[in-house]
Amino acid sequence: MVTLAPPLPRSCDAVIVGAGAAGLATAIFTRRLNPSRSVCLLDGAKKPGAKILVSGGARCNVTNVTVADTDFWGGKRTIVRRVLRAFPVGETIAFFEALGVRLHEEPGGKLFPDSNRARDVLDALLRELDASGATLLASHRVLDISREDGGFRVTTSHGAFHAGAVVLATGGQSLPKTGSDGAGYAIARGLGHSIIPTTPGLAPLLLEKDAAATPFHEALSGVAHDAELTLWIDGSVAERIRGSLLWTHFGVSGPAALDMSRHWLRATLERRDARLTVSFCPGSSFADLDRRWTAIAGARPKASVQTALATLVPASAATAILRRLTIDATTALAHFPRDNRRRLVAALAAWPLPVTGSRGYAFAEVTAGGVPLDEIDPATLESRVCPGLFLVGEILDVDGRIGGFNFQWAWSSARVAAVGLAQTGR
Repeated sequence: MVTLAPPLPRSCDAVIVGAGAAGLATAIFTRRLNPSRSVCLLDGAKKPGAKILVSGGARCNVTNVTVADTDFWGGKRTIVRRVLRAFPVGETIAFFEALGVRLHEEPGGKLFPDSNRARDVLDALLRELDASGATLLASHRVLDISREDGGFRVTTSHGAFHAGAVVLATGGQSLPKTGSDGAGYAIARGLGHSIIPTTPGLAPLLLEKDAAATPFHEALSGVAHDAELTLWIDGSVAERIRGSLLWTHFGVSGPAALDMSRHWLRATLERRDARLTVSFCPGSSFADLDRRWTAIAGARPKASVQTALATLVPASAATAILRRLTIDATTALAHFPRDNRRRLVAALAAWPLPVTGSRGYAFAEVTAGGVPLDEIDPATLESRVCPGLFLVGEILDVDGRIGGFNFQWAWSSARVAAVGLAQTGR
């Protein structure tokens, strides 16, 4: 006797578009809060959750020990703060521990699964989704959403669905190979929303190749050190970010560059006069460094400039800096000309980074821009312009710095939307 599988639902209380972090969590929380509400989760990929699997070097930086609205850019900070408080870090940790995923802390407050496997995070979410009673339909790409009979008609690659409410958890445009192709923006626009122009965020930066035989960044490829990046817009300091900087064959990467990327890209998007400099000695001004060099020279007059500089920066960086400034590295500090010393100090305090762009969405960890926060209800994340539509995660104009903050935004926004979905009568 052949047992037929039950027919797939063509009508449900809530359709969630996108089975990434925010979509999976929204479905789980909604079913937990109101088991009587049917939830159908649609995703265009054959195997949902690809972005979770590649995040954090395939280890998944689930959240951070301390998360505040100041860790995010984009939309109104008061709304971000309200959403984060609705499902704070402590509840995130407890949520994952209940799913069998214990977390441990690493430098910078980053929280990773004890197994160091992103796969374990995704599998736990999928198991809980199944246990919650929500329906997951993979390989169902949503093509269009329109209003219909007090609800929505959701047209997919496998036919249409009717839903009382819809959640857009489609993500942005970062890492398009994982399915984040920006299609959600067109859907949101079609339902009445405006879209703040997007740019990559947390993306490595490209530096121009100048006339030098070996560009500075290529000579330092693979070298990482503590640094402070400064963004100058129209001649004034607009942003300072301190952290580890990694020099590469194409430019710069590492936490400092990734965090700064969205600011430089937003400035260029607005056609502002933007330039970037790096301090090799974070927290030290020109005057501080000049006094430091004078003190070193007084204490070690016979030491070479190369030797002294290598106490402040990696040896390879010292060599590259002196070569670029055409300063004799073997000169003893007692004979180091004042003009050369001041040129070196100026370079250490504000080395110009000739940024030409970023490596784009293919290498970006997040998208900056999206649906404006003032077009949603902060208490439920329901659309103010299209009742019954909810928006969570990266599709909104919110992007966090590196360190687990964007995942926390996914969990928190999912919880807030789930409360609204569980209570709505649609």
